[in-house]
Amino acid sequence: MELARLIKERRSVHQFEDRPVDIELVQELLDTAVWVPNHKMTQPWRFVIVHGEGRKRLADAASAFAAKRESNPEKSQELAEKFYNRFTSVPMFIAIVMKENTQPVVWEEDYASVSCIVQNFSLLAWEQGLGLVWETYPLLHVQAFRDAYGVGPGEKIVGSLHLGYPGKVSAPQPRIPAAELTTIINQAN
Repeated sequence: MELARLIKERRSVHQFEDRPVDIELVQELLDTAVWVPNHKMTQPWRFVIVHGEGRKRLADAASAFAAKRESNPEKSQELAEKFYNRFTSVPMFIAIVMKENTQPVVWEEDYASVSCIVQNFSLLAWEQGLGLVWETYPLLHVQAFRDAYGVGPGEKIVGSLHLGYPGKVSAPQPRIPAAELTTIINQAN
């Protein structure tokens, strides 16, 4: 597929078909996605792929988190079940994990590089008929959820990618043309 068309047609996907995603294909796409600009070649990223029965680890952590947010016991159970079902309905999760550098400039450069990996991966996945949504919900900071992903101190989950074959694809949202947001400076003073 032509790159410009691929960029414009890619969508965030929230509903997936109930079919597994090939782990070898995902690893191949990640191998390509890591070819991003990375100042000083720190390559601070790693990936945690959760699928099959492993999804229950994330679902349990999400469910417990949801239950604690609600004081009404009946609503608490309902919310916990909703979170559990949502997490078990996603065929595959990929945590994009970044080793956090203590130097602010390096941290920012690393974060930008890891974000580029997410974009590369989403385009590569879309080209293969896979959809995803890049999630950055509060759960990424909850210790039980981080433990479920195997993320330790000094690491940041840049995103939890929900991946699968699209069950529903939303219509495109309009974008403001870059020309309307561009300032051009062509004089010294």
